[in-house]
Amino acid sequence: MTEWIRHQGKGSCQLTTPLLYLIGISDIIRVQGGLSELLRHERHIGKEKGMGSMYMIVGLGNPEKRYDNTRHNTGFSVIDVIAKEHGISMLELKHKAVIGKGLIAGERVILAKPQTYMNLSGESVRELVDYYKIDETEQLLVIYDDISMDVGRLRIRKKGSAGGHNGIRNIIAHLGHDVFARIKIGVGAKPQAYDLVDYVLGHFTDREMETILASAHLAEEAVRLIVQGKIDEAMNRYNKKQEVEDESTEKTL
Repeated sequence: MTEWIRHQGKGSCQLTTPLLYLIGISDIIRVQGGLSELLRHERHIGKEKGMGSMYMIVGLGNPEKRYDNTRHNTGFSVIDVIAKEHGISMLELKHKAVIGKGLIAGERVILAKPQTYMNLSGESVRELVDYYKIDETEQLLVIYDDISMDVGRLRIRKKGSAGGHNGIRNIIAHLGHDVFARIKIGVGAKPQAYDLVDYVLGHFTDREMETILASAHLAEEAVRLIVQGKIDEAMNRYNKKQEVEDESTEKTL
């Protein structure tokens, strides 16, 4: 037996003979939860052998021009700002995503916009993580919209549930856990009379779009810290900054 291959969805991961000897055949026979640990273990070994590391930044949204600048495409909008700021061309179509490779703060990164439509985002993320041997617990950042926060507000987290977001729910399902970093950007609560789907697929007003673009630039600043392993600093700086601004606004009303 020279190799063992595990298929999950359309992604795959290959464990070679040396790894089998290292972790033991009995470990491989274990189901579900153990598989994720084995994959992360293999990626760790790859790093120790000098394969290098790369940070993956994924913005969520829907393909097609008609969805541009809609609330649900906020993740795509932030990726566009990051790509422009760092001169990264988003021209490759691989693993069900439009991707670009470059450097941010001296760190190698991949920017990705899944083209699977929002609810199947996990299919693309799983393939990308497997192909580029990303340790999603340390090297994956997902950026997306959140209707539970005011327009433009940022919230950075190291892990967490889907919170009702179908794109994140699908990513968690494909990864098998919720331990990956994310930047949530508020798009405002749904008005009572609105249908939820119509609301998130609706376009921002001009004033809201200005706020979202300003927040996208703040998110880009946070990304610079996160890819350098400074997520705690990013959380302290940008989560707190938003809270201070909110308090200041309340005092002036």
